[in-house]
Amino acid sequence: MATKTAPIKRPVQRSSLSPKTRKKEAAKDLSKSYNEFKGFEGQQYTDMKIGRSHKWYNDKGEWKETKITPDLWESSYAVTKRRAGKAPEGSGVPVGTEYHWYILAHQNVKKLNANDYTTTLTGLKYKLAHKRYDKEKWSTTAKTQKKRLIKLMQEVITQLDKEPIPVSFEYEGEIYKGDAVPISQTRIEGVCAELGVSINDQHIGIIKKMKNNWKIDGAKDQNFVDLIGNEIEDWYK
Repeated sequence: MATKTAPIKRPVQRSSLSPKTRKKEAAKDLSKSYNEFKGFEGQQYTDMKIGRSHKWYNDKGEWKETKITPDLWESSYAVTKRRAGKAPEGSGVPVGTEYHWYILAHQNVKKLNANDYTTTLTGLKYKLAHKRYDKEKWSTTAKTQKKRLIKLMQEVITQLDKEPIPVSFEYEGEIYKGDAVPISQTRIEGVCAELGVSINDQHIGIIKKMKNNWKIDGAKDQNFVDLIGNEIEDWYK
């Protein structure tokens, strides 16, 4: 009669590194991931992975405006922005790095009293150039930055010239009509994951396709957002 042998208990492998050392190693991996080359539609880039986001808080800023024509204003804005939370150790660019962005955005304001307005800004920002902390020159010349800006404007005009996606639905006894303008840079397999939405002649923001639903930053009624998303999904089918 054969006898059964007890299974051999193998010792649990434990890291010989101290918690402090493991934390440093994790930071190195994070820094490596941040700085390694990534691919996007044939382009190579470094820094934060596409699809991730930052949240910031702005200090008391200074916004100046000068009226140029009945509908055109020159404006400037200066403020210090602060991260909501803390940056992971080892991530991000070195202190002293600079960026030149161009912002295309909708500003919606509502007067509350003689001195106060609510203000929301939704749109896109496009990187024209950057300057490394240890360099004297920017990554591209002013002439090249201008060419990139012209290309961006042409892409935006092309998007706006196309027929938008119609949006129409009833919600809580009211009829809502508008449209959604696809942001072509977010197109995957013919479907755009982000679109600029206007409802009843008011721009309400950029709607984004998430894993299980749709999202508009700042929107408090998810059912309303989902109805807009359903209209967009039905159009693409």
